Amino acid sequence: MSGKVFHAPLLHYHQGFQLHGVYERSADNARLDYLGITRYTSLEDMLADEAIELVVVNTPNSSHYEYTKKALQANKHVVVEKPFVATVAQANEINELAFANGKKLAVYHNRRYDSDFLTVKKIIEEKRIGDVVEAEFHFDRFKQEISPKQHKETPGDATGIVYDLGSHIIDQALYLFGMPEAVFADIFIMRPISKVDDYFEILLYYPGKRVRLKGGYQVKHPVPSFIVHGTLGSFLKERADVQEANLQAGLYKGPEGWGAEPASAKGILNTIADGKETLQQVETLTGNYTLFYDKIFEAIRNDAPVPVSAEEGKNVIAIIEAAFKSSNERRVITL
Repeated sequence: MSGKVFHAPLLHYHQGFQLHGVYERSADNARLDYLGITRYTSLEDMLADEAIELVVVNTPNSSHYEYTKKALQANKHVVVEKPFVATVAQANEINELAFANGKKLAVYHNRRYDSDFLTVKKIIEEKRIGDVVEAEFHFDRFKQEISPKQHKETPGDATGIVYDLGSHIIDQALYLFGMPEAVFADIFIMRPISKVDDYFEILLYYPGKRVRLKGGYQVKHPVPSFIVHGTLGSFLKERADVQEANLQAGLYKGPEGWGAEPASAKGILNTIADGKETLQQVETLTGNYTLFYDKIFEAIRNDAPVPVSAEEGKNVIAIIEAAFKSSNERRVITL
């Protein structure tokens, strides 16, 4: 799904890229959607193709480390899906390899380009609620059944909701507020049918503020996905970005007219300005995943910074490792 929905369409319609081929071991589906591309039945054949400059690793989480390492060793630039890898040690090794080989390496934390998050970011940066003192981000779903994607439901490296949905909002929190001083977490299996964690609450400790991250698969009627309180007011925003649903429907034909939320999903801003209380709806910014690959193009061709660095991807994994340690030992973990 990751390759079909999140990467192939963006690359195919981007003027800076040519979608050259796809590694499919048993199926031959990509060539039905993209005529003329090459199908590789082995990773070695794909990596040996000198026409390829950039490899996108969008495999199950547990294989990110292996495939990213092999692609870098084959002298390719790499975009790797979130979560980056399973451990901080793996992240350090991969990052050092990319640096040694002079290759660009980026982590696909595309939720930085969601319409809802971009709006929250703008409200905070413009200090429309003053200085942030508390924030709560949610990524919830209601799933009573086990996913047919067995790699997501089988215990192992980098499985479970924290690595899956949690990595999105951890990255968003770090992008806004930086690395915290300490972490406290509660992670467990809520549904009897689940074999991997399907609930989490992670508390990030910052000087002067607290950031709480929550996710679960038993949330039928979700609360606002972004709740931010500041010294001058509060901002609440639901998760309403339309890009994933539209990509799944095959609607992407380029960034023009793309990523606009319905007007009904406007955020609520409750503030005190010039001594007056104001309650108003806020227009949502347009989301645009294409910006990620715009920046990848600039990084490869013009040596600009990648949109999400391996170091940033590693920081997400560091929070996840600390969260599991905190939950297991029931204590605050200082970073």
